[in-house]
Amino acid sequence: MKYDAVVIGAGFSGLYMLQRLREAGFSARVYEAGDGVGGVWYWNRYPGARCDSESIYYNYTFSEELLQEWTWSSRYPEQPEILRYLNFVADKFDLRRDIQFETRVTAAHYDEENQQWLIYLEDGSQVSATYFISGVGCLSAANIPKFKGLDQFEGKWYHTGHWPQHEKVDFTGKRVGVIGNGSSGVQSIPVIAQEAEHLTVFQRTPQYTIPARNHPYDPAFIKQTKENYQQIVEEMRNSWAGFPIKPSSRSAIEDSQEVRQQVYEEAWEKGGFFLTYTYNDLTMHEESNETVSEFIRSKIRETVNKPDVAEKLLPSYYFGTKRPILDTHYYETYNRENVTLIDVNKAPIVEITPKGLRTTDAEYELDILVFATGYDGMTGPLLKIDIRGKDGLTLKEKWAEGAHVQTYLGIANAGFPNFFMITGPESPSVLANMPLAIEQHVDWIGDCLEHLRDRGVPTIEATLEAETAWSKHCREVADATLYPKADSWYTGANISGKPRSFLIYLGGFGVYRHICDDVAAKGYEGFSLASSPKTVS
Repeated sequence: MKYDAVVIGAGFSGLYMLQRLREAGFSARVYEAGDGVGGVWYWNRYPGARCDSESIYYNYTFSEELLQEWTWSSRYPEQPEILRYLNFVADKFDLRRDIQFETRVTAAHYDEENQQWLIYLEDGSQVSATYFISGVGCLSAANIPKFKGLDQFEGKWYHTGHWPQHEKVDFTGKRVGVIGNGSSGVQSIPVIAQEAEHLTVFQRTPQYTIPARNHPYDPAFIKQTKENYQQIVEEMRNSWAGFPIKPSSRSAIEDSQEVRQQVYEEAWEKGGFFLTYTYNDLTMHEESNETVSEFIRSKIRETVNKPDVAEKLLPSYYFGTKRPILDTHYYETYNRENVTLIDVNKAPIVEITPKGLRTTDAEYELDILVFATGYDGMTGPLLKIDIRGKDGLTLKEKWAEGAHVQTYLGIANAGFPNFFMITGPESPSVLANMPLAIEQHVDWIGDCLEHLRDRGVPTIEATLEAETAWSKHCREVADATLYPKADSWYTGANISGKPRSFLIYLGGFGVYRHICDDVAAKGYEGFSLASSPKTVS
């Protein structure tokens, strides 16, 4: 079977890419490993799973009709509601007829002679396409540490990123262990603690978390939002992170301690990410960062009534340089008598035993083990697929050749014609409002494909010079901040043996969008538009 385009993944990226391709008259097929749409929101069904972007901004903006027909129930939507939304979208635009579910793409090889991509499926079948588009997202390759003895564990174990789809995990009366306390751990730990007989949290890195202050939406607020949504969208598109929040123009050290404390307190009471917008240099200067970091540490000491436990929960890295986390009663959970916190930096995990888990200090009997250990982010989902470009070069080999992963705009790669990544490495991706960032990429790719078709151009490929220059720019922008100084999944530090590299563009979503528009306006500057498969960039 031959298509104009093959898309991997039926989450936010794949659904809108399919709709955009259809509208432009391209034949397209989406392949999805799950048995339904949703992407990360299909797989992440762990207890307490909730979006940390406000729901009124966490949706598509391409259809005014869609915006008016759908109504969110609360400030931060739970996973089931987001999944209902994506199913609503799939139904409204009749997208399922071009999606093949329960189908995993194992490989995609570029056939240079015929200027097409050969896509190989897990069942052994093969299709071809002129364009190969990845909608796998940044966070879909679950990271399960290779603990000795896991295969001998007699209880049940789960990863938050691959939670059972059609059954409820019952923690009632169980001794539960949770390893990891990133976003999924912070969200699931309070919920599990309410059900379990006893919960033992094996903490790797203390986290700064901010209260979400979730609440149901008032109908009047929803009405006002819908009436003014186009103005809101414009503000989102021109903002730093894709949210209509005006950043401060002040440095944290310009204010007195008393004024700064009041600013932080007001933001803390609002909840959400308002704290990150209080001053303009919190992730730029160490002195300013320490003011907000110490403010949150003071809140942990106030909340946790066991001083020794509170001490274990105090982070020491720069606030904001790991993924900011919103919580609902996370710190309060450690006041419960049925919750124990273990610092695995002081007492490392040695092995999983048949009856539980053993650290260098003790053995813990467990009935259920939950891995909240995150993902092999940014590059992991792409490298799980055997992607080969010109001359058989694999994406894994290309990205392993240098000290840094390189892309052009986070969309394309030199040596891989007609291959596009939606929110790939070196795009604003996870530090922007994801649905909005996805829409921007999909629209750019859609416009590009129409441009090629209208001019009879069979291939487009990023030049090595443009790719190198973009990656250098990304690193320079990042190095002017505190972000690269933290060990996080942003830099690949959570994966043993993974090269360290900061793979997110920090220049701001609005700036990035204008850069991409300018590239297109200049006839796709930085790309080689070739009429021959043998044309060299």
